[in-house]
This record gives sequence, structure tokens and C-alpha cells, in this order.
Amino acid sequence: MHPQNSLEKWRNRNLYYYRDIERLCQFIVQPQSNVLEIGSGLGHLLNAVDPKVGLGIDISSVALESARNQFPSLEFWEENAEEFQPIATYDYVLLANTISYIQDIQKALHAIYKSCQSQTRVVLTFHNPAWEPVLKSATLIGQRMPISNLNWLSFEDIENLLNLAGFDVVVHGKRLLFPKFFPFLSGFINQFIAPLPWINRICLSEYIVARLHPNETDSRENRQTMTCSVIIPARNEAGNIESCITRMPRLGKHTEIIFVEGHSTDNTWDEIQRVQQQYGEEWDIKICRQSGKGKGDAVRQGFDMATGDVFMILDSDLTVRPEDLVYFFDAIASGYCELANGCRLIYPLSSETMPWLNRLANRFFAWLLSYLLNTKIKDSLCGTKVISKENYAKLAANRSYFGDFDPFGDFDLLFGAAKLGLKIRDIPVRYLPRTYGSSNIQHLKEGIVLLKMCLYAARKIKFL
Repeated sequence: MHPQNSLEKWRNRNLYYYRDIERLCQFIVQPQSNVLEIGSGLGHLLNAVDPKVGLGIDISSVALESARNQFPSLEFWEENAEEFQPIATYDYVLLANTISYIQDIQKALHAIYKSCQSQTRVVLTFHNPAWEPVLKSATLIGQRMPISNLNWLSFEDIENLLNLAGFDVVVHGKRLLFPKFFPFLSGFINQFIAPLPWINRICLSEYIVARLHPNETDSRENRQTMTCSVIIPARNEAGNIESCITRMPRLGKHTEIIFVEGHSTDNTWDEIQRVQQQYGEEWDIKICRQSGKGKGDAVRQGFDMATGDVFMILDSDLTVRPEDLVYFFDAIASGYCELANGCRLIYPLSSETMPWLNRLANRFFAWLLSYLLNTKIKDSLCGTKVISKENYAKLAANRSYFGDFDPFGDFDLLFGAAKLGLKIRDIPVRYLPRTYGSSNIQHLKEGIVLLKMCLYAARKIKFL
């Protein structure tokens, strides 16, 4: 049999498995991006992610000949991963099981580092080491291509190698419990059973999304040169408006404050106008009245007006202190994270500030969201969230994937950031009782809405 036909035979024999890897990468990789694949084989995966510029490298001349014939719009080089010398940077670098075959992984990762920029995402897939005896048995009975000297690496092994090469792990997950196609059974098990907690630990395919570790020199410079926009949705908060200004810290090179008034029944709008006039020479204050309804709409309207490099949400009830915004700004400007999520559950809380039932609901939703996002977060319901203007633009452009499903604005950012592979981190804040007015939150009604949103997002992220 011709070597090329032999490679196609093995792919077709395990086509269900390869198609699952393609679906995973199609979820992670944004279409029309610049994509580099290390170990591109026959080129099917690179083609599946619909790149604007696609380069595949592989050591097999036979596989590359087939790839060039099938996908003439893509470029393929015969190159060893350890010796690869990139001439450009890419939005995504894919290594689909490639790390299991590389002889000098650290050398290869140092070469890949040169093809990355701050926004690049490196996507690796590899086999769960617990499946080693199963896969070796499959090879013996002719269901898997014979391969010798594989690296059976655990997640901890690969995370350590990535860290040594200057990368941070953003996301780690597992999928595919039943890797062979069997009508109805395969789809049911892999879509509905494999993603479940605990069961997910024994799935075959593991994947990692990683990024470059932030450069300390760039981090220091960004803290000084980046500008900031603070969006403050305000509904029936007249007594807090002036404190939003007087307690606001200076953030970066320039701080822009945007009030979005949301159909108040008190004199909030009059107070916003008064504060803008009184403090307008000292602060850059913009104001508007909300055209739609709900906090999520107000946040998006404020973001559309914002001109800063960093976008912040500050709830006008001031239960999160404006003084703490410096920690959020530093986290984003330094590159420590790409979505800063306020966490109120680090410092002590009084029962007045957060009743036990609210605390219990918060912990439940934090667990549920951590599961859905493959990222540990401790507080899902804090209204203070921060993202860079650049990443928000990507998130907004990709919003059609989820649709306009979030009336609060917080979850749109969390789920959108997870879809883009952004690094999400909790920022501790002190949570204080409000000193003016009453909460606009209807706990039972909005709790049901939150649960519906999580179930909807689960279908779009976890149970694909």
C-alpha cells in the first residue's frame, strides 16, 4: 500500500476521534485567523479551522504531499519542530497530539515561543495517561496506527514544560469518553455523559490553551501609559453619585468616567448632571441616559462610548469600594489576567452585607460557572469586572455565538472570555453595606434567570 494511502486509512479508521479534535479547535480558534500547526499531518485540522493564513509543518514528506494536494490554499513546510525558525507571528499555534511525539519538548516550545505575540493562543491536545493500556491494546488488535516511543505526559508534566518555556496555562479540560463511532451511543455518551463532573476526569482527550507569560518590562510601562474608562450604571442611586467621583482613584495615564442612567424614579439623572458640571474640570466625565433596559444594556452602552484602553464596571451602590479599582487596573495593564473578576468572598462579610442565603447561592453559581468555564472562580455575582478595550472588541465581534442572552452584563463577559480563551482571575475586594437606597435586585426572579443562562451556556460551551 502506498504510504499516503496508509495514512488516510488510519485516519478513516479513527475518523470519529479526529473529527472531535477538529470540533474542539473550531470552538477555540476564531475563523480567518493566522494559524500555525506543528505536526500538521495530512492537513485536515488546519483546513478545518478556516484560517486566513495557515502554515503547517511536519517531518513526513508523504503527509505533506497529500496536504498540499488536498488544500492548495494552505502552506506546508517539511520541518522538525525543534529546529523550526518562524518568520512571522500567529494568532493560534496548534499542537494536536504532537507533543507526544517530540523528542526535545523544551527546545520545540522555545522555537514556538518565537512565533507568538501577547494575544497568541497555543492549543495543545494529548492523551490522558490513564488510557495508555487501552491505546496500546488498540494498537495490538489493529485499531490504532503502530507508534513507538511516545511521551505519555500528564497535565502537570506539560504545564511545567510550558512554564519553563515562558507560557501560562489559561484553560485545561478533557473530553471524549467513547472514541469509536457507534450510532446514537457515541454521540449520547460524548455529548451528555463525558462532560459531567468526575466522569470527565477519565476522558481520553485532554487539551490546554496557553499564552505567553507577561513581560515584566512591558507590564510596568503599561501601568503608566494605558488609559481607563470606568462605566457606572446608575438607577435610583442619587445619594451615591458624588461619592463615585470623590472616591475615584486615578487609573493609568488618564481616567474617563461614564455614567449611564437607567430610568430612575428619584433624582439620579439631575444629580449626575450636577456632578458632571461641578467636577468636569477635574475629571473627564461623560453622561448618557440608557436607551434600553437592564444593567447589561447599560454596560454595553457605556462600553460603546468608552475610549480608554481598559474598560471597568463599577456598580453605583458602592458596595465595592472605588478605591479597590487600582487592583483591577493593575491586573489588566500588567497582563496578569485578561478578564478581572471581582471576588467578595476573601475578606470577612457581615450577615447584613450578604445574608447566608445569598452567600449559598453565590457559592453554587461560582461552582457551576467554574465547571462551565474550566476556570476556577470564587465569586460569580460581583458586578465589578474589567477587560481591555482590545479584548472587549473581540468579545463583541464574537457575541453572535451566544447571542444577546445576558440581562446583567457580567455573564456576557465571563462566557465570552472563556470562548476566546482569555485568562480569567479573581481580584479580592471588600464588600460593604450600601449607605443609600435599596437594592434593585429581585433575588428569586434573577436567580432563576441566572440558572437559565447557565443552562443555555452549558449547551454552547460544555455539551457541544
